[in-house]
Amino acid sequence: MSQPGNRAEGSHPAPFGLIRRAAGLSRSHLAVPARMRRVALVAAGDSLRDVLVRVAGAAAMEIGPAAGDAGGAEPSGGEAALRLRRSGHPAPAAVLSASRPDLDGLERAGRYDLLAGEAQLEAHAAAAIRRHGACALAGWVPAGQLAGLSTSVAEAGGAVVPLPAPRGVEPPTLLSSREPRRALSSLVQTYGTVPYADVDPTWAVWASYVLMFGMMFGDVGEGMMLVAVAVGLRAGWPRWARRFRQAWLFVAGAGVAATGFGLLYGEFFGPTGLVPEIWLDPLDRPVTLLLTAAGVGALMLAGAYALGVINRWREGGWALALYAPSGVAGATLYLGAGLAAAGWYFHLDLLLAAGGLVALAGLALAAAGFVTGAGGGGASWMQAAVEAVDLVVRIGSNVVSFTRLAAFGLTHAALGLLVWEGTRALWQHGGVLTVAAVIVFAAGIALTFGLEALVAAVQALRLEYYELFSRIFVTQGRPFRPWRLLVVTGPAAGPDVKEQGS
Repeated sequence: MSQPGNRAEGSHPAPFGLIRRAAGLSRSHLAVPARMRRVALVAAGDSLRDVLVRVAGAAAMEIGPAAGDAGGAEPSGGEAALRLRRSGHPAPAAVLSASRPDLDGLERAGRYDLLAGEAQLEAHAAAAIRRHGACALAGWVPAGQLAGLSTSVAEAGGAVVPLPAPRGVEPPTLLSSREPRRALSSLVQTYGTVPYADVDPTWAVWASYVLMFGMMFGDVGEGMMLVAVAVGLRAGWPRWARRFRQAWLFVAGAGVAATGFGLLYGEFFGPTGLVPEIWLDPLDRPVTLLLTAAGVGALMLAGAYALGVINRWREGGWALALYAPSGVAGATLYLGAGLAAAGWYFHLDLLLAAGGLVALAGLALAAAGFVTGAGGGGASWMQAAVEAVDLVVRIGSNVVSFTRLAAFGLTHAALGLLVWEGTRALWQHGGVLTVAAVIVFAAGIALTFGLEALVAAVQALRLEYYELFSRIFVTQGRPFRPWRLLVVTGPAAGPDVKEQGS
């Protein structure tokens, strides 16, 4: 039995850490998932346990069939699993002994964590294909970690053999775990897992989210309050809020955006006059703000279509990219509609006609895709006509939907004005009403801050998911779940545990 080198109690053998650090050499620094390789884990029957220990400690391989299983194995009917069930002990966090333990000793010592780890190992070993004394398990490994895992497994008497990717099966998705992308990915992951072939839009999503939030929550004073909240979250204060620490970048970005729009609106805890109005007062020029919000939405939709075209091409080649409603067909229809609208607004007949022709070309491409997807025939043409009309209507409604950025910005400004006017009215009377003015101002700002921050956060999320993500994604991916267990050696394997060689 090949044993790992000597390490402190409970530590990982050296190859495990090397393999994990090698993950940083993959494509994780790019805006695409890490490239995956389908592999077979091969070992002689008497060395399979040693090989599986290396795999568990490296956390670099998801073991499962072509369709993909979860990375961890459910305890099977092996000896360790039977002992674990017989104990009636709640399922503990699994830990794996580097060398084969004495199961009787584990049971006597109450080391249910080691029994749980051994049960997972038994489950994977039982699933292995066995031929002529050799065992094999299939799975997925990030390409950047393949060399390190192969070296580690070879030291234990096994091999990692690359296999052709199964036809029609999408590999699991592994996105970058580096900061700050990991902290910003929650918004995308809440919607779903990025498909393996798609571009990771984390940074673009963060930028668009905080921009929309800031437009609805434009106030210098309240924006600076959000920045202060972000600093507190980053520092881990208060203690009860530490579980939200990962959200500090969203809060900070939202605070900076709100401060910027507050300068544009001339708002500092309402229209107090403490900052100059750089662009417009929302309540004085609501139509301009509404048109601007629609323009911002139009630009964001254009960006979503651009990502959609790239993703459709990566998913299914030029045919899918050309005919998909979220691909070239939809983008062309959207572009033509935009050109036609601009021609109408500026009274440019040539631009209006050109936009109409471009839109018709995009609609024709989309209709061809609808007919093909419906299987052809008369009924398919009827279905394609309905879907084409729906596509046109949705494009218009999507642009209009972004006017809520202005609508909620107006609401925020109106509430700020209400609080400020009430404060001024009380302050002007002096005396005890001065104290009342301070109370009204503080309470009003607190109420406005909490209510409007919640509304802006929810509305920005709604626009991301319904208007933008519907074009960026059309399918869901499957997250990469490697088999990962803490591997312990020596006395760390538990008191009174006898470790046996093979």
